[in-house]
Amino acid sequence: MTSAPARPVDLYPTRGTDERLIGRKDPVVWSAPGTAGPFWARELEEYERDGFATVDAIVTPEEVAELRDELDRLVTDPAVREDERAVVEPHSREIRSVFEVHRTSEVFARLAADPRLVGRARQILGSDVYVHQSRVNVKPGFGASGFYWHSDFETWHAEDGLPRMRTVSVSIALTPNHTTNGSLMIMPGSHRSFLGCAGATPEDNYRKSLRAQEAGTPSDEALTTFAEACGIRHFTGPAGSATWFDCNALHGSGDNITPYPRSNVFLVFNSVENRPEPPFAAPVRRPSFIAARDVVPVG
Repeated sequence: MTSAPARPVDLYPTRGTDERLIGRKDPVVWSAPGTAGPFWARELEEYERDGFATVDAIVTPEEVAELRDELDRLVTDPAVREDERAVVEPHSREIRSVFEVHRTSEVFARLAADPRLVGRARQILGSDVYVHQSRVNVKPGFGASGFYWHSDFETWHAEDGLPRMRTVSVSIALTPNHTTNGSLMIMPGSHRSFLGCAGATPEDNYRKSLRAQEAGTPSDEALTTFAEACGIRHFTGPAGSATWFDCNALHGSGDNITPYPRSNVFLVFNSVENRPEPPFAAPVRRPSFIAARDVVPVG
């Protein structure tokens, strides 16, 4: 009789009775120094230090126009609105996010496999990569709600079973991102400490968290401590610019009460050597359209 494989040690316990601060146990940049790729050495040094790196023009204006057209097609398609992969704003009833766009759209599938993106992800993670999650976030003007402060890894570890911090996100602007229209905010250096959050994970938490995250969010006291130690950086830029950020960086964004929409596509690359395990702090895994389970390398 064979025994079940041993569960990996939980290096980052969370969703317990108390908050706990744990020093990062994983590298930030996994590839060896001097590994060839699209990032310059200086950019990787900045990424390792701060937990993020910006690229001013990762896609061309012509490509942005194509991506915008595809985004408009998705958010105006009644079939997409009715699909469980679409998240709708509670008040305006406009689409807030559409998940798994690299599987439902040929345009976004090409973007997810683009060497300009995949090469950078491989450089950071030191291995082949697959798409753990993809989505478009739409913040129309006049009241689109923001995303509260959180670490993506806390959720991906607790609810998706990612064991190690070997995951990177890239946010590509499809409209100009201003400080006033709900742009991304990150606390530089916050990626070096893991904040295990207090409180259990409700059943089917993803249904609520995609609209307003509550489980897995830091306390006001913890956020104040991090903000005072790290500061807060706003990310602005024209359409076509991109921000790469570490899975454990504390980030969030405010509401958009301006007339100017903010739309971005997010791609999350995970190392093929960081296969999902059963959730570390949730009753069941989230659906595969939020957290992919088939570890198929891209590019």
